Amino acid sequence: MVETLKPDTTEQVREAVAWASGEETPVEIVGTGTKRGFGRPMGDGNRTIGHVLDLSALSGITLYEPEELVLSAWAGTPLADIEAAVADKGQMLAFEPPALAGLYGEEGGTLGGMIACNLAGPRRIRAGAARDHILGIEAVTGRGDIVKSGGRVVKNVTGYDLSKLLTGSFGTLAALTQITIKVLPAPETTATMIVSGQEPDDAVRAMAAAQNSSHEVSGAAYVPTWLAEGIPGVESSATAVRIEGFAPSVDARSRALQDLLAPFGDVSTLDNDASMAFWRAVRDVGPFSAGDGPLWRISGTPTEAANIVAASGGSAALIDWGGGLIWCESDDAAAVRAAVANNGGGHATLVRASEGLRRSVPVFEPQPAALAALSTRVKESFDPRHILNPGRMYEGV
Repeated sequence: MVETLKPDTTEQVREAVAWASGEETPVEIVGTGTKRGFGRPMGDGNRTIGHVLDLSALSGITLYEPEELVLSAWAGTPLADIEAAVADKGQMLAFEPPALAGLYGEEGGTLGGMIACNLAGPRRIRAGAARDHILGIEAVTGRGDIVKSGGRVVKNVTGYDLSKLLTGSFGTLAALTQITIKVLPAPETTATMIVSGQEPDDAVRAMAAAQNSSHEVSGAAYVPTWLAEGIPGVESSATAVRIEGFAPSVDARSRALQDLLAPFGDVSTLDNDASMAFWRAVRDVGPFSAGDGPLWRISGTPTEAANIVAASGGSAALIDWGGGLIWCESDDAAAVRAAVANNGGGHATLVRASEGLRRSVPVFEPQPAALAALSTRVKESFDPRHILNPGRMYEGV
């Protein structure tokens, strides 16, 4: 029987990990467990999970200085609590972390889980990824050591690379305990230009034209007709371009973007409330929430997005990040990876699938030999006995 350990201090986390390391007992690190379906099934070869390390009791905002644009919180703090706290001060998490409850059937999510998965939404094209907003971390390595990196001010870069290394490591290197992030002022208003009736290749060109303009685009996505039902504000295929900021600026840029996009098709505009609903659905991959087929998250060359979609063997694809991100349902893993490799390169991650499929095909992009060797050395440095989320990303790592 798998026992759950629920520490409520960093020292208790250290003690639990040190004990597990001494006993060579693999542990699964969870917050609220909403993303257990993201990654390979837990376990590494013949080693099975001995304990669950539940970090949900490490919860609460420990520092919030709106004037300094800095917030610190325990890793188990619900993301909704953090978003509510900063919204109350007219601020936001600029990288727009998605809520993937529709994909995995679990509501919630924590700050630590979001950082561990390096999740970012449509605003990534302007604001950057989650790892670009981390100022500092505290974590417990697989050796049972407490490590700290960074600080509490935006210009402090001490140990910054360690924070970036742990972001997106899916708990395979260390158990995050506290995280400091920067926040930014929320926009006064938002508007979205919609170009209707396009195919993916035309949509990619329209998004590129908007992004290459001087109008400070903060979102660019394409929704095909067969996915439109899951996105509020559109009824058929739609190329969407978002701008944000002060109302007079948004009004002026909206008019300019309508003129810029007019050669690509009929242009309409979503107001602030409609824009918020539209981009929330894109952020949370709403059109795929009702399904259960294998879903891929493809990061590729934006100009090749239409070719990747056509070659992936999928029946439907949502394009975000101006073409740099594709959500695609496909049963053919080989076709997906070949589509990426043959059209500019990139990464294809299987974000939703049955446990059997996630055991039989690589969930994350296979690494070249040199990179795989480096990943192994990093794992050995942080977790030499391979007790933290063993095999979550790659077999043996």
